[in-house]
Amino acid sequence: MAQQDLHDMLRSLRVWAPGVTELRPFDPEKAPPTPLPLFTSWFAEAVGAGQPEPHTMSLATADEEGRPDVRVVMLHGADADGWSFATHATSRKGRDLSARPYAALAFYWPVLGRQVRVRGPVTSAPAEESQADLHARSTGALAAALTGRQSAELSSLEEMRRASEAAWERARQSPAEPSETWTLYRLRPQTVEFFQGDPERRHVRLEYRRSEFGWSKGLLWP
Repeated sequence: MAQQDLHDMLRSLRVWAPGVTELRPFDPEKAPPTPLPLFTSWFAEAVGAGQPEPHTMSLATADEEGRPDVRVVMLHGADADGWSFATHATSRKGRDLSARPYAALAFYWPVLGRQVRVRGPVTSAPAEESQADLHARSTGALAAALTGRQSAELSSLEEMRRASEAAWERARQSPAEPSETWTLYRLRPQTVEFFQGDPERRHVRLEYRRSEFGWSKGLLWP
């Protein structure tokens, strides 16, 4: 594909097309005093609006030299302890979090023109809690975890097929088998931003900020 073709395609695309996206009004004055209830409400609205995979989010980390990385992962929960996700401690993101235990999350729900951004320090859950999280998921999730080696170099797809088949067999035969490196992480938010798109580009950005005195709120220019 020629570079000009890419540019032409980009110019032809629209964001929040009518009939696809519903830009709902958002009054920040009516927002709750803490971010979790608003996140829960917005998440439920995204599910109700038919947003595909609303529980996926971008996770940004940095390695020990400060070089950033980002990938899409799945939200495992959000409560008073923080927003949680899981991965192998030996994976690239696991190593990043070991070196720099701070991360950022971003949710994007285009059917409503909404984003949620979360930033803060990250801690790992106890091993028994991490394993309980893993075994609450599907057989396929356990098989993937038992395959292991996430982010390591792969010599061929055939090597992966053999390892995966063996892991699937183990997962079916032993559904409670542990994966020693599987780790549940929790991001304790220091800031949480809620972005609501507006058709006149007067987007509403409400940011919650945590301090030793609790949560405060403020608006940001779009």
